[in-house]
Amino acid sequence: MNLKANVFKLNGTIFMPPVLTLIGIPGLESVQFWIGIPFCAMYIIALFGNSLLLVIIKSEHSLHEPMYLFLAMLGATDIALSTCILPKMLGIFWFHLPDIYFDACLFQMWLIHTFQCTESGILLAMALDRYVAICDPLRHATIFTHKLLTQIGMGVMLRAALLVAPCLILIKCRLKHFRTTVVSHSYCEHMAIVKLAAEDIRVNKICGLFVAFSILGFYIIFITVSYIRIFITVFNLPQREARLKALNTCIAHICVFLEFYLLGFFSFFTHRFGFHIPPYIHILLSNLYLLVPPLLNPIVYGVKTKQIRDRVSKILHSTDPF
Repeated sequence: MNLKANVFKLNGTIFMPPVLTLIGIPGLESVQFWIGIPFCAMYIIALFGNSLLLVIIKSEHSLHEPMYLFLAMLGATDIALSTCILPKMLGIFWFHLPDIYFDACLFQMWLIHTFQCTESGILLAMALDRYVAICDPLRHATIFTHKLLTQIGMGVMLRAALLVAPCLILIKCRLKHFRTTVVSHSYCEHMAIVKLAAEDIRVNKICGLFVAFSILGFYIIFITVSYIRIFITVFNLPQREARLKALNTCIAHICVFLEFYLLGFFSFFTHRFGFHIPPYIHILLSNLYLLVPPLLNPIVYGVKTKQIRDRVSKILHSTDPF
């Protein structure tokens, strides 16, 4: 059955297309097969690394602390985020399956942006955890209870899902006529879908920017303020060893924070303002923004966290680690 059989054309535009076509990386179609190989390797390593983190944190009772439980939330979010895009992307690159139902495309878009915003929220929660642990250590255990951690995890994800939803509703309800059904992207990204419309898209653009700045902008401001306060407190400690120990507990989170936001902002601004940058650069940056953090996060925390390193070493050198 031809998925594109029910497309209606009106005045040179396509009315309510049931199916869209993702072309992958425009300009690099001839080498997409080979690009899919490192992308697939990144996905497999990310799945393995984050799954291993989840198993270690679940099985090791000493790691049932706020910092590691937030890390487990981050790992689960990374698995979900990369799984939202890689299978379909590899279907485009390797098996020439570019078609996707319009509603399925909107659902993928909602999942991707929801998990992106959720990851940002978890990074904020981790920053606040480090802030209380260093600046008010006596109250840390009473503030960051398991009940609060559950509420934070659910609240961050619910807030992201609700704030992203209007972008989908506006596309579904406002945009009826499209110039083309061909999406110059490897996944269903908000602006890539909006730019297909033959109608006024200013409201959609404003909504997208509002969501980006109300979630990511809000979080980055609070994370930055938290670390400014942390650094002030740490550098006022009288003993050098205490300063180094306090900073060491933050290094992994700072690395993950910088990696996530630097890639994100670079992708965001080149996509909207880099008019002279080739399209394939935009798309590659967008893909890396979603694939690199899930790959690097477990590596960064595995290298910087002694308890996790020790547990991984036991698993690698024992036939029955549990």
